[in-house]
Amino acid sequence: MPTIAIASPKGGAGKSTTAVILGTEIARAGVSVTMLDCDPNRSLSLWASRGTVPERIQVFGDISESDIIKTIKQHDRDGQIVIVDLEGVASRLMSRAISQADLVVTPMRATTLDAMVGARTIALIQEEEEALGREIPFSIVFTMTKAVRSKQHSGIYASLREQGVDIIEPELMERAAFASFFEFGGDLASMPAQGNIANAQDNAARFAQAVMNRLLKGLARD
Repeated sequence: MPTIAIASPKGGAGKSTTAVILGTEIARAGVSVTMLDCDPNRSLSLWASRGTVPERIQVFGDISESDIIKTIKQHDRDGQIVIVDLEGVASRLMSRAISQADLVVTPMRATTLDAMVGARTIALIQEEEEALGREIPFSIVFTMTKAVRSKQHSGIYASLREQGVDIIEPELMERAAFASFFEFGGDLASMPAQGNIANAQDNAARFAQAVMNRLLKGLARD
């Protein structure tokens, strides 16, 4: 089954939150998920320690550059999805994980700095594509966004579209529930209600479905 790498060579873009949202929503849909915590901050491991890990999810940490490919292949089994939460720097570990990915998702805040860093992620993926001789599907998701887009947000969105970059919609909005994953653990169905939990649940479910649609499209093409 597919491997999804959550990659951005910048901290604070929402990588771990994106990984948790995606992993928990896929698991709630009945698919087994292995989550690999490759971020030195160990955010996924913190989330897993805060409460009961949802059914059908396994979390593994302390994965190094030397064993990332072996670990991905070990868990890349039929009926299971692997999600890799990568460190917030451009590194050999990131490149090795990207080389195994069926889809790379780059969380990005709607700022000029994040857009510039996102371009570095695209360059890393293109380097791996050239080395491997295969296409590595790549998508951006805007994170921590507001209901009303700023001019900066709209400009970055339009620029990426003009460059042919795939942008996942819906964006991941700024939600109290999303920020609470690392306080309460669990998923959006089990945590104490935070803010407008119904809207957060809807946002998360539609985001996960958009990612799965891309994976299924890629698998059908292969």
